[in-house]
Amino acid sequence: MVARTTVDCAFRLTTCVMQLNKSQLEDFDHDGFLFFPDLFDKKEIEILLSEVERLAKINANSIVREGNEQTPKILMQVHETDSATASEAFRQLACSPRALGLARQVLRDDALYLHHSKINMKAAIEGSTWPWHQDFMSWKLDGIARPDMVTVLVMLNEATPMNGCLYFVPGTHRLNRLDPRYDTSTAYQFWAADTATMREVMAKHADPVAITGRAGSAVVFHCNLLHASGHNLSPVDRWHAFLSFNTVANQPHKVDNPRPEYVRSTNWTPLILGADQPIVESVAPA
Repeated sequence: MVARTTVDCAFRLTTCVMQLNKSQLEDFDHDGFLFFPDLFDKKEIEILLSEVERLAKINANSIVREGNEQTPKILMQVHETDSATASEAFRQLACSPRALGLARQVLRDDALYLHHSKINMKAAIEGSTWPWHQDFMSWKLDGIARPDMVTVLVMLNEATPMNGCLYFVPGTHRLNRLDPRYDTSTAYQFWAADTATMREVMAKHADPVAITGRAGSAVVFHCNLLHASGHNLSPVDRWHAFLSFNTVANQPHKVDNPRPEYVRSTNWTPLILGADQPIVESVAPA
């Protein structure tokens, strides 16, 4: 069984640069992910949580809600300055050395843009599941040719098995893209793996790994890594920020009936790496 890849990262703002070593990059290439405990501090997480609460009150197409309850499930396009759900704090997060800098290293490319950004909100008790899937199942249909993509996930609350943490199947990114099915079981319908495929894959790979951690922890994972999350059975919310990076050279080609801009960005300008400093308070758009 492959244990969760954990990086002992003592990241000190303004005093060092977050630099992965050869062993860590090899671990990412082998397992498909790297985990970083306590990468963001309490104050930064408080700022981001406050932003999520503000954004969740906005009426926009880029917000997906849970069934008839109208509880937010996904807030999208939080990093752009001109979107309905724009957030300066999440823009800073996206360009941080602890997010963009990390993605640059595992992709071995400095010219990256965000295919999309989102906050997945598993509300207490009612937060619904995400079936087993690879992100590239959907992204290939967006017109993206190669799986030269990663996601940086930041835990805004503690993640536990009870509140619907993610599970990864280590090494499955090396299977390349699997044939998906269209899943309509939740409020957000998307391409996922079918049951027969998952049974076959899980019989040949290490057991799924629960991605648990305190608020402020982060994980970077490959776009072909199989992952899923369960229902939030707990009395507390479980919110995660997802920043999905693509190389500029791999930008999508034209497709018929493309998904909306807030899911499939056409802003392919390379992101500029931000300063090595804490995330600061946003100023809400007027």
